[in-house]
Amino acid sequence: MQTILGSNGVIGQALAKELPKFKTNIRLVSRNPKKVNQNDELLSADLTLKEDVYKAIEGSEVAYLCIGLKYDIKTWRKEWPVLMRNVLDACAKYKCKLVFVDNVYAIDTAEIGNITEESNMKPFSKKGAVRKEIDQMILDDMQAGKVEAIIARCADYYGPSTELSLVMIATYNQFIKNKKAQWIGYPKVPHTYTYSEDAGKAMALLGNTPDAYNQIWNLPTEKRGFTGEDWVNLVAKEMGKSASYSNIQPFMVRVLGIFIPILREVYEMQYQFEIPYKLNSDKFEKRFGIMATPYEKGMKETLNDLAQMNPK
Repeated sequence: MQTILGSNGVIGQALAKELPKFKTNIRLVSRNPKKVNQNDELLSADLTLKEDVYKAIEGSEVAYLCIGLKYDIKTWRKEWPVLMRNVLDACAKYKCKLVFVDNVYAIDTAEIGNITEESNMKPFSKKGAVRKEIDQMILDDMQAGKVEAIIARCADYYGPSTELSLVMIATYNQFIKNKKAQWIGYPKVPHTYTYSEDAGKAMALLGNTPDAYNQIWNLPTEKRGFTGEDWVNLVAKEMGKSASYSNIQPFMVRVLGIFIPILREVYEMQYQFEIPYKLNSDKFEKRFGIMATPYEKGMKETLNDLAQMNPK
């Protein structure tokens, strides 16, 4: 049995599509889990509760932690350390391996121009401090021999069912309403992005590769840095729209955050778009011979998926 904790999320869904290539018994865990494959086992659980975490992991050989908590620093500080402690302890009790999908918030700002698996964890933001704390919990338990685990890092992602990702909010969600694209931050700074389908495939492969454990892996990510303008041009071309956009400068994000809570949470992460940002996935590519999907192909597939979900 292999189990996905947080199976309704974008990465969880992409992972669920790939796991049948390796395993027939798959358990999907969420508050309201939905089948992806015909034989999926569904388990409704509140993963902020210890007893539900243990119930979800019992009987599993590999657990994939893909849950996304509310994007709010108070929630993160309160729930992430407790959730991670419960997951690690349950994995230790049931001899279950852990694959954790992570972001790069904990990485030193001096190294975000080339983020490797060895990059120093020196967070700039409050959310980054929480990510460092839970990453360290995993690394400590790995070092102590309590669990076998993988930290699988991805950059900001886009892909099918990612209407709430930065790229889609700024472009597709605006164009579909016949409005200009609206980029938050610096539209001319290159930034790498992970295609969610690539992340799902890579996590399934890592989770079923015994010698991949007790390591950090950067998931396959396009080597080219795409700017906000690049995304506007690409999505506009695919949708047959004018590639025009307005730009919300960081100081305006801060002002608007007074009235719009999500922008208050976004503001502290703007540093990632002020200087070139690159997630380096050479380690994965060399080990498995798999390259990231080009942005053009990934966005075409994303828009095709959205068209099928929302036919005119």
